[in-house]
Amino acid sequence: MAVTNDLVTDQRVHKVASSLTDMGFDLTLVGRKLKHSSDVNRPYRTHRFRLFFNRKAWFYAEYNLRLFWFLLSTKVDVIVSNDLDTLLPCYLVSKLRQKTLVYDSHEYFTEVPELLERPQIRRIWLAIEQYVFPKLTHVITVNESIANLYYERYGIKPKVVRNIAPAQTNTAIDQTLLQKITQGNKKMLIIQGSGINIDRGAEEAVEAMQWVNGAVLYIIGSGDVFPKLRQMVENLNLTERVKIINRLPYHELLEYTKCAFLGLSLDKGSNPNYEFSLPNKIFDYIQSGVPLLVSPRKEVAQLVNQYQVGWVLDTVEAQHIAEKINHIIESETSYQQIQSNLKTASKALNWESESGVIKQIYSVFLTK
Repeated sequence: MAVTNDLVTDQRVHKVASSLTDMGFDLTLVGRKLKHSSDVNRPYRTHRFRLFFNRKAWFYAEYNLRLFWFLLSTKVDVIVSNDLDTLLPCYLVSKLRQKTLVYDSHEYFTEVPELLERPQIRRIWLAIEQYVFPKLTHVITVNESIANLYYERYGIKPKVVRNIAPAQTNTAIDQTLLQKITQGNKKMLIIQGSGINIDRGAEEAVEAMQWVNGAVLYIIGSGDVFPKLRQMVENLNLTERVKIINRLPYHELLEYTKCAFLGLSLDKGSNPNYEFSLPNKIFDYIQSGVPLLVSPRKEVAQLVNQYQVGWVLDTVEAQHIAEKINHIIESETSYQQIQSNLKTASKALNWESESGVIKQIYSVFLTK
């Protein structure tokens, strides 16, 4: 299995890799190691490249060459490419060695805002996708909307495996941590994730805290908007109302999540990738028993409304967000009903159920 990240916080890949290991696959997960990357201790092998280049086109060129030679010289029966940035070397080696290739697309890659703002770079990735995708047999993606978009573009309908969190066996809240976070009487709001970037609503959430009563907002993770968020907190004098924490190990992050009064997911519809996204944090909130406040993105709003596990905003505007949060804080009866609904939703929306699709897809390879 190949990814371009450092493996540490990629929960989707870890879940899939663990499921395949449980099925009997002898698996190696390949990524990269950065200067400050944490060690990883997994029930499967890992291999991380130390690269000379760590940014932009030079990084992708170096990583793809390293991955190509690694796959060419490693004993392998099945190659799994995670996202478009690993697809070309995986495809080429699968053809050269006549091995099975599975493509797992975690997002609508060519429509991410980073590429829409750089049309020349986007054309390169789109050319790779247009060359390889129509030739694929085994394709997976994260939700029905993105699966339908790929079908419309290439005539191939991927299987859907959502980014659902494992069932939590221990939902007890760390009372010491809760006391520290809420200072005894404040409600905790949380935005979490490793891709908190521009247009994902974090800026509006920070601005909204000027008008939210009796709450503190925690933003935990990483993303290109973090420097701007820290500057906003300073400029708006919100240091007591907004706390920004760099990414944490998953088990530590969940301790914060379980303390939250509301879990926020505020992606804007500024590009197709965000419009049709279904982020990991949605399911982390559900498994942690945390009601959701979300923007009106198609997949997220549909899930929240289907299971009645939160509230959908009309728009991602700071004053509207603040008004909605204040209303939820005052609506104790409806909040308690949402909490009850979460218990039902968590039994249906967990990795243990979702991984059945993984078993269907990969079990055929074990019989060859």
